[in-house]
Amino acid sequence: MSAALQTASDARTGKGQHDENFPVASHLIHPRYRGAILAFYNYVRAGDDVADHTGLSPERKIAMLDALADALTGKGGSDPTVEPLKRELAAHRQPPTHALELLDAFRMDARKSRYADWDELIHYCRYSAIPVGRFLLDVHGEDPARVYRTSDAICAALQVLNHLQDCGKDFRDLDRVYIPLDVMRKHGADVSMLGADRASPQLRAVIRELAERTLVLLEEGAPLPNQIDDLRLSLEIAAIHRLAVVLTKGLLTRDPLSEKVHHGKAAFALTALGGIAATLVRRPFRSRAPRPAPAGAGR
Repeated sequence: MSAALQTASDARTGKGQHDENFPVASHLIHPRYRGAILAFYNYVRAGDDVADHTGLSPERKIAMLDALADALTGKGGSDPTVEPLKRELAAHRQPPTHALELLDAFRMDARKSRYADWDELIHYCRYSAIPVGRFLLDVHGEDPARVYRTSDAICAALQVLNHLQDCGKDFRDLDRVYIPLDVMRKHGADVSMLGADRASPQLRAVIRELAERTLVLLEEGAPLPNQIDDLRLSLEIAAIHRLAVVLTKGLLTRDPLSEKVHHGKAAFALTALGGIAATLVRRPFRSRAPRPAPAGAGR
């Protein structure tokens, strides 16, 4: 290991929010929340870069992730990636729970490279994706009892979609396979097929089945934009949801090993605008049921 790789900040790849498949704290989000979301993103990105670093042993990855957690909770030394999030959590009176849960997912990545079935994959999503949505909602003061269930479904879907889009790259670069092995066996596929230049008919069948399951999750999450009080957050999530639906439907017919399945800039903008417009039309008619005060109300 290089002597330079001592902390999570040292392992950063340079990837930022503009390199992601979906918006991260776009200008739809009110400025009072953008700093917290970007600080959270940068913290999570640091942990992800550690988990994906090919020059670190699993044991060293775990140690660096533990140090990242300790820096956030005050049990360890300072880290430049962590300090902005600590300040934002204090300002918004939020606990570090969601950020720490994401580190659990990265610890899984350090130790685990195969998933037996859909339930195992969704368990991974519980720590790798669901805390992101919950943090976004909590920092906006939304009611967990009303929005967590639909947010969890969307976040899990986004994570599975990302795994399907990047299945070849994950296998080639990291020997990591998130596609459930029982679904592979069901269609007569095997892991080695992920290293090919083009997906076999068997692997295409696997991708289609998992895309269909992902569409079910997205349907479960579809009410979320209309459940959120904050209009700007509602529109951000509506755009993300619409983008995810279009990409997932594309995987029903496209081959992620040989075809581009990400949005181009024009398609990205048009699809996102479609989701925003649809939500703006629906919101005047949404019910206004009273809700309990969120945690931290009165700040």
